[in-house]
Amino acid sequence: MFEDQNERVGKVVDPESVNYYFEEKVQPKPKKWPLFLVGFLGILLGCIATVIVGLGMVGSRISFKDESSKEVLESLQGGESGDSKFSTILSIIETYYYQDVDNDKLVNGVYKGVVESLDDPYSEYYTAEEYQDLMATLTGNYAGIGALLQKNAETGAVSITKIYKDTPAEKAGLKEGDYIISADGYLATDEGLDTFVQHIRGEEGTDVELVISRDGEEQTIVCTRASIATPTVEHQMLEGNVGYIAVSQFTDHTYKDFVEAYKDLEKQGMTAVVFDMRNNGGGLLDSVVEMLDYLLPKGTVVYTMDKEGNREDFLSDEGSSKDIPMVVLVNGNTASAAEIFTGAIRDFEYGTIIGTNTFGKGIVQSTIPLSDGSALKLTTQTYYTPSGECIHGKGIAPDIELEYEFQGGEDDAYSVDLDNQIQKALEVLRK
Repeated sequence: MFEDQNERVGKVVDPESVNYYFEEKVQPKPKKWPLFLVGFLGILLGCIATVIVGLGMVGSRISFKDESSKEVLESLQGGESGDSKFSTILSIIETYYYQDVDNDKLVNGVYKGVVESLDDPYSEYYTAEEYQDLMATLTGNYAGIGALLQKNAETGAVSITKIYKDTPAEKAGLKEGDYIISADGYLATDEGLDTFVQHIRGEEGTDVELVISRDGEEQTIVCTRASIATPTVEHQMLEGNVGYIAVSQFTDHTYKDFVEAYKDLEKQGMTAVVFDMRNNGGGLLDSVVEMLDYLLPKGTVVYTMDKEGNREDFLSDEGSSKDIPMVVLVNGNTASAAEIFTGAIRDFEYGTIIGTNTFGKGIVQSTIPLSDGSALKLTTQTYYTPSGECIHGKGIAPDIELEYEFQGGEDDAYSVDLDNQIQKALEVLRK
């Protein structure tokens, strides 16, 4: 190709015109820029011609059955994609892409692309490896750093909402409120949260390099992964026999831990209780329904509707209910299952909601395992509080709006005594 272009350059220049200048009596310095310009134009024209010819050659080979979107989907579902545009694109990539293609990555990219086309940040395709990691998250046992993360669905930013005690995250100096920009070079904004956390988790004893943003400044922190059994329920007795139960997420063992915490506080003489749902990003629907069944009298604690209008009610039965004053603490990171808990306590008029407006995630995802070990997480339903309110996109407004403010000094460690929202809860319960 390049030899061709050199020949074209040689033919552009007229030898007689060049000799004319050298035969003049006064011999000015030859101006070389016209030659360079002509040469450049020759190369450019040669490239354009080559590209056009190349495209013509490729184009002459490409043909496929012209189908509507519906027909494409039907042919793919029916396994009849031999002459489709889809199979043609794959063939072109295989033939012309400048590097060898990893077939597994290509196929998984197709699956992921189909789900991403829904433009739903909560729907995702998982490879078998990714699905195993998701299951480890929901059971609460994995090798990682011991930090609870949350992703902003609009900006894609990933922030730390909780640091567990005696974990690699705490030892490395990570703090609640830090934004994680990348993990081992993978950008947090480029992937769904379930996929991104895979880069943070890994083999026990190995390191992960995190780039974080704190107070607007970037810094790099290295954490050594360790086996983590994350507690999702913490409890203690506050002054005046007020129990305090903080739930960080809803996993498959959260209900059991919640009941144990509640019974322990009852033995200590609990007469009122504060449920802390701040920074709780949600989790399993069944887990929160079991907890509400334990606390509330008979009735619907939440119901869901699919696109066909089919309704499914989740009920609390007459088996147990608690009749003591309650407060639920919430903030902008209280989402999904934590909002189901908050909405049910509010609609049953069982407690006072204190804090700031919740996140507003009123849709339900179903995880559907596939036969090869992969899985599909898909938004399948909208949920409604017992009163029939859909909180998606607007959240739940607290009964008492109060921004969080740490009432201690810079050198003071966190304490419930210095948490203005907890202190407000105690004030309300005293009345």
